[in-house]
Amino acid sequence: MSILPKKLALIVPVHNEEENISLFYNTVKANLTRQSLNSLPEDFHELICDFWYIDDGSADTTLDKIKALQAVDKSVHFISFSRNFGKEAAIYAGLSYTQNYDYVALMDVDLQDPPSLLPTMLEKLVTENLDSVATRRADRKGEKVLISFFSNLFYQMLSKISSTKLVSGARDYRIMSQAMVKAVLALPENQRFSKGLFSWVGFKTEYISYENVNRQRGQSSWGFWKLFRYAITGLISFSTVPLTFVAALGLLVTFVAGLGAIFLIIRKIIDPTVAIGGWTTVVVVITFFGGLQMFSLGIVGRYIAAIFLETKRRPMYIEKERK
Repeated sequence: MSILPKKLALIVPVHNEEENISLFYNTVKANLTRQSLNSLPEDFHELICDFWYIDDGSADTTLDKIKALQAVDKSVHFISFSRNFGKEAAIYAGLSYTQNYDYVALMDVDLQDPPSLLPTMLEKLVTENLDSVATRRADRKGEKVLISFFSNLFYQMLSKISSTKLVSGARDYRIMSQAMVKAVLALPENQRFSKGLFSWVGFKTEYISYENVNRQRGQSSWGFWKLFRYAITGLISFSTVPLTFVAALGLLVTFVAGLGAIFLIIRKIIDPTVAIGGWTTVVVVITFFGGLQMFSLGIVGRYIAAIFLETKRRPMYIEKERK
């Protein structure tokens, strides 16, 4: 009786990555050979590996490069968005279309996620009976100092203030069982933070560490402010501590202001000649409390904005073309 080969889907979100499409494809093919899979069970020796490029509204020739690959290899598929919806939407779309595969891998096209790890990840997944094998960077060599500092700070902070624990340096790069994929897709939220969702759903996951790898070609579209906004989405999605902080801060300021008022009243009673007030004092007090109110409203407003976006129930992405 013939053994049916296992099926693996590679989800690859891309946005203006024309220089990396073919390079990524060729590198993965070179690393997922029969020889590299020999240590796995027999049904992995003829592994069926399909590429799912998710074109996130690219303005260059990215989609043309994907179509050129598809013309010579039917294992290449693509979904093209009508505009740029963001990486989270691309991940969700990829997971939605790969529910008939045994395993699903999520990778970046810039080769910062080393394809050479794929055989090791598959072997670990199967031999240790895991639901997911994920990756983390052991260092951030080559990354901008400011981005590196705030990235580490974000992981540490979110792990402390949220019940969902994130592994420092964790990448989106992972291989998942179909059971885990379906669990992630069952979460209907619009404001998605996949690293947190992968952790929140649970399942048996192990991490592989590797040294940071720089982009092979092109420039990353992830600048500081884009990463900052993404971090805020993760914070709002997985922790209500900022709201508690605002309430506690308001209570503390009210208490301190009350003590100050009592002090001034007692001082006036003891020495009626003491002058209370003055424009400087009034301006400082008003500015302090005005700034505090704006800070508090900003945090509360961010949560309200998340609720507002969720209640609209807009689709996460709109397909323009798929094949």
